[in-house]
Amino acid sequence: MRLFSAFFVVTLLFFSADCDSKVQNVTQVTISSAKAKTVSDDFSTEDSSWKQWSGKWIFTRGVVQQSATAEYYPLILRQDKQYGDADISVDFKPISGRIDASGGLVFRAVDEKNFYIVRANALEDNFRLYTFKNGYRRQIASAKVSAPELGKFHQIRVVVQGNHIQAYLDGTLYLDHYDSSFAQGYVGLWTKADSVTEFDNLQITGVAAE
Repeated sequence: MRLFSAFFVVTLLFFSADCDSKVQNVTQVTISSAKAKTVSDDFSTEDSSWKQWSGKWIFTRGVVQQSATAEYYPLILRQDKQYGDADISVDFKPISGRIDASGGLVFRAVDEKNFYIVRANALEDNFRLYTFKNGYRRQIASAKVSAPELGKFHQIRVVVQGNHIQAYLDGTLYLDHYDSSFAQGYVGLWTKADSVTEFDNLQITGVAAE
């Protein structure tokens, strides 16, 4: 009986460690200001507000694709409006990559070297939130997930209000974190290393900074 109990406990621990680390029993942040407006971009045309800082971003077939494989942090920012509190989502499809196969949603970007980034990687079973400060990346939150499948679209969503940041992957809340590094900034897209990734259906709901 003791042997069976020990086996059951070990099995349960192993099973639990392999489960997605969803956030539970937490109030989900919502953007409800009467002044909030929604901006959408389906990438059917290249909007002049997008500025490429690194990588090779091509607007084609109703998506924007990042295809450079020799730059470590490809980045493009939508520099028309800055947002503080906002609900932001984008679809991403990791196509290929041997070192990395990631897609990332940038928010509150002060410039190309200072911003928040939430990313998922088809080669790893984690979903992570980073800060970039003066170009240096630092992980500030992480959750265990099922790795996004190559060749399929997935969705990253970030809701940020004040210093409260919540991040979703494919509709599930995985990250609930507090950080005050950046108060407002631009929205953008990001990949890493040799990732070839497509993005579609960007949506931003928030109050643009004055």
